[in-house]
Amino acid sequence: MIEAIYIPQLTRAPEQTEKVEVQDYLLDLETLTPIQGYVQVTHRGNYLEVLGNAEAIVTLTCDRCLQQYNHRLAVDTSELIWLQAPADDVEEEGLEREIAYDDLVETLNPQGYFKPDEWLYEQFCLAIPQRQLCDQRCPGIPIGDSQPSKPVVDRRWASLENLKNHLSG
Repeated sequence: MIEAIYIPQLTRAPEQTEKVEVQDYLLDLETLTPIQGYVQVTHRGNYLEVLGNAEAIVTLTCDRCLQQYNHRLAVDTSELIWLQAPADDVEEEGLEREIAYDDLVETLNPQGYFKPDEWLYEQFCLAIPQRQLCDQRCPGIPIGDSQPSKPVVDRRWASLENLKNHLSG
């Protein structure tokens, strides 16, 4: 388990940066191999600069043929997370509220914690391909003759079929 980073403590770190080496499994992400890489967090005054580089192998299911295959997921990304104290206004459940475009950014409490494992989990989820194909030339599920050569008879109806033949004969 990767430990959370206390944000105010980052200001006292060398170059206000902390680098976390990762070589472990994430709790909610099923991978064949442990995630290997790093997360680097730098305190820049009113925001955090987060850099991440990691990879793992996951098992996916092909959208065409439904066969499972292994896929290497790689994350090499960066993100700016604004430091902003939470609003004091208490929201009542069920009330609608208009959200400004500027509110659609990631924010953390400057007196709170940054959780590298949660951040990595989110980045890996974004890296999973939307269109999962085992091979670009995957033919899909083979479809046989759509007309069966002999009609399939449900044996539970056999007595009724015998009665029908008896009455018509």
